[in-house]
Amino acid sequence: MRSGYVDTDWGQVHYRAAGDSGPWIGLFHESPLSSRVFEKVLPLLGAHARAVAFDTPGYGSSDPPPGPGFEIPEYGRILAQAAARAGLERPVLGGVHSGASLALAAAAHLPAAGLVLSGVPLFTAEERARFISGWTPEAPLDARGSQFGWAVERYLRTWGPDLPPDLLHLAVVELMRVADRYEWGYQAAFRHDPADALAALEPPVLLLNAEFDVLAAKDATALELARDARLVVLPGLPGQPHLRAPADFAAALLTFVREVA
Repeated sequence: MRSGYVDTDWGQVHYRAAGDSGPWIGLFHESPLSSRVFEKVLPLLGAHARAVAFDTPGYGSSDPPPGPGFEIPEYGRILAQAAARAGLERPVLGGVHSGASLALAAAAHLPAAGLVLSGVPLFTAEERARFISGWTPEAPLDARGSQFGWAVERYLRTWGPDLPPDLLHLAVVELMRVADRYEWGYQAAFRHDPADALAALEPPVLLLNAEFDVLAAKDATALELARDARLVVLPGLPGQPHLRAPADFAAALLTFVREVA
């Protein structure tokens, strides 16, 4: 696996990549993490394809947007620009949660062979308002390090008390890197409704999700909206299929890539 940067209208976008030949795959992570969430998936994909995972602007090692008020279509334009400048041609684009919205938005600017979406945030108006108002409280940044305990509690609550220590560590570290702006991408995702983009999409779609993912119930709606979609559920997983079952996640993704690319 290797990493690098490409220049965009918002500064530099960081990426991790694996593979030297075959079809292209572009991956977008959930907020507020980074392309580190695909570290175990990338080498598996890279054995058969050219896979690139991007840090969303403002997260990981990518430069932030010019400010906090930008919307998902604008993030998508910048990530499509980054993908094109990284050499991706007719890729399969994939994303998890807010990354699914980013993949859909990027596909409007970068011709894609297909999309792999894990947990499309197809919220109702009421759900959207609840997430906007309550999901991103200010991180308690102080000299006692309260922010670290806050981040641990947050992930044990949202990802489950049985969260493996290595996944807890990854999530907390990535959140702490951007604690002063962690809500930027979150809030953009909550404000955005990806339904129209999904319904207008021409390339085929793979909905690849964990059985008990917090957004698993939205897969039925996504199947109805998409013109050409199929669903693969990884059984028994509480969420985060790319982190908890990277081999199964990569295998399902590669099967789809072979079909469409």
